[in-house]
Amino acid sequence: MAFTRLRRALVALAAAALALPATVSAQDAFPSRTVRIINNFPPGGPSDLIARAVAEVLQSRFKHPFVVENRTGAAGNIGATAVAKAPADGYTLLFCIDTTLTVNPHVYPTMPFKTSELRPLAIMATSGLLVGVNPATGVKTMDQLLARAKSQGVNFSSAGAGSPGHLAISVLTEATGAKINHVPYRGNTPAVLAVAAGEVDGGALATPGMLPHVKSGKITALAVTSAKRSALAPDLPTVAELGLKQLEQEVLYVAMIPAATPEPIVQTLQAAILEAIQRPEMQTRLIGMDLQPTNLTGAAAAQRLAEASARYQRVARATGMKVE
Repeated sequence: MAFTRLRRALVALAAAALALPATVSAQDAFPSRTVRIINNFPPGGPSDLIARAVAEVLQSRFKHPFVVENRTGAAGNIGATAVAKAPADGYTLLFCIDTTLTVNPHVYPTMPFKTSELRPLAIMATSGLLVGVNPATGVKTMDQLLARAKSQGVNFSSAGAGSPGHLAISVLTEATGAKINHVPYRGNTPAVLAVAAGEVDGGALATPGMLPHVKSGKITALAVTSAKRSALAPDLPTVAELGLKQLEQEVLYVAMIPAATPEPIVQTLQAAILEAIQRPEMQTRLIGMDLQPTNLTGAAAAQRLAEASARYQRVARATGMKVE
């Protein structure tokens, strides 16, 4: 009897020993299935393009699908909420622009998620906005734009309430006394097309989306809001050079993950995203879209977002910018 009990105990111990490596191996083998990347703006915009470019590299590296899903609405809140409420297992990521996290909490009366429910994997790139108008306006300089806006008003499109373009309109109105009517669209691409088609007078929109239409003559470029001139449009002045430094603004392209995701998974994804961004072909691709590659992760990325949030909170309070 004693021998039988001993044998059973040894068999159970052996089984446990065999199961242990399998468990550890399963935990280490991330990812082992499809990873969803939710982009919270429509297809074709800069944040969508960078999401798809990085997803392509990650899929090649990990040999599992990284599928980009566009889940739009409420200035990015809908897509961000889907990720914030997703299981914290690394299989649902958010690729977005910073305003979802740095502007929306200050302009929406209520938020469907807490920014603390998400943590940054990386700030992958930055870009400025381009202030441009439809050629039919006859406006060719920022001075002319401001004169027209003060005398008769202008209509400016944006990628939606709370978007960078909406913020830029609010700042410009507050700083100069210009009369600018905000016309929101569902994403940067339709907002740019509205300027090119003459549906609106102009816009302050993501430079990567504006430049092709500037080159084709459908949009007249006036200035960029980035701290430095655009490498793809070096003759275009910055707003600071024109005496409008308060309009200086950059868009941050961010990869986020549910905050409770285990640290080993976070580190795996951070390293992979950084490696993807640092590839020479990726750098060339991003710069070709007038995106400036960056490599901020962890605490440095969180600090950059916190600084932007504090600035935009001040702007929202000063301008009364709200989304009803």
